[in-house]
Amino acid sequence: MTADDHIVFIVDDDERVREALGELLESHGMRAIAFESACDYVRAEKPDVPACLILDIELPDINGLDLQKQIADRDHPPIVFITGHGDIPSSVRAIKHGAVDFLTKPFSDADLMAAIHAAIAEDREKRSQRAELHMLRQHYLDLTPREREVLPLVVSGLLNKQAAAELGISEVTLQIHRRNVMQKMAAASLADLVRIAERLEIPITHSRRVGGN
Repeated sequence: MTADDHIVFIVDDDERVREALGELLESHGMRAIAFESACDYVRAEKPDVPACLILDIELPDINGLDLQKQIADRDHPPIVFITGHGDIPSSVRAIKHGAVDFLTKPFSDADLMAAIHAAIAEDREKRSQRAELHMLRQHYLDLTPREREVLPLVVSGLLNKQAAAELGISEVTLQIHRRNVMQKMAAASLADLVRIAERLEIPITHSRRVGGN
């Protein structure tokens, strides 16, 4: 991990804490940007790299847990909560809503760094999944209208002649469309195409009829 392939956001109203955390992260070769309030963090332009958000509970403008709730529907970095006023209900709420960790001050540098590394790894994986989904959607858009009709029939398990009959086309034509779908969707196998269809949430409206040949 290099300082250019990630970022750590710090939101804490205590200047001493922001400085201490910044120095700690710098000593580990990590890049950090600190904010005094949740509003400053939300408004700031953020680098498009894997990230972690170190978030205090008690902030001057909003409770950290409330901020977590507000940004829950957006693409945001995994959160590591830090607080000097920890309690079980708050920690349970934070973790239930996806926080990586909930650390009560004073906490060890090792515990914080472990949580940060876990958060960045989680964000890196989520970004990879979003990028893959975007690519699959682009591939799907490259399909012709007929190929988009063929895809759900193929992944539903229908035989070629059954799918062809469903669409009112010849089996040979169906096979051509099926081959094109496999190529355009970059599917290595039928099982791979099924996985892709599931990722794209393509509805399966047919199933292979028992006794079909």
